[in-house]
Amino acid sequence: MADVKSKRSTRADRAAQTRLRMARAAYELFTERGYQATTMGDIADRAGVAVQTLHFTFGTKAALLQNTYDYAVIGEHEQLPPDQQPWYKEFLASARLEDALEVLVDNVGAVLARTAPLDDFVRSAAHEPSAARIRSHAEMMRRQAWTAMIEHLARRFPLNADVDTKCAVDILMLLMSPTSYQTFVGEYGWTPSQWRRWCASAITAQLFGKSNHQSQAPRAWPS
Repeated sequence: MADVKSKRSTRADRAAQTRLRMARAAYELFTERGYQATTMGDIADRAGVAVQTLHFTFGTKAALLQNTYDYAVIGEHEQLPPDQQPWYKEFLASARLEDALEVLVDNVGAVLARTAPLDDFVRSAAHEPSAARIRSHAEMMRRQAWTAMIEHLARRFPLNADVDTKCAVDILMLLMSPTSYQTFVGEYGWTPSQWRRWCASAITAQLFGKSNHQSQAPRAWPS
């Protein structure tokens, strides 16, 4: 019985590694060539699998794109979604606004470093219905995540009087978006550290600056 379980575990591990390899290959090619210019055959070749294996595992190119977004959000070495990872618990437990924002911006910034290049290419293919639908779903999930985080912060650190939860989420959807990251870091040459410091400073000023006088906004630029 132990041998049977061991063989099943080994097969499951191999299948998981193959799936990861295919998602990695799709991510690399989508961010190198774009969604439209990449074929399932290209991805299979990069992953070192038969194209039939790719179709059997994911079904369609659109389903593979959805899995590629998931791969970019979660990361290669994590098995849990962001809100179940250790950093999120640290964010929830932070006693000071500065600490909570530092944890939040650092970790969301790490996610955006992976998702921004992919999102940039997928956005350019938005006229293709499947790509547009998947990006729309990703944006909906991002809004839900920001709403939960803002609601948590607002219970502990009052928002500015002229900012309600929806407005705060709208601001964060723009400030800490794949487009913002790609523009500043990918096009304007900012370092990830500069972008994170700017985000933390902007969030403090726009959402909490007037209500939390004890909190000093983080410096916008690294020393």
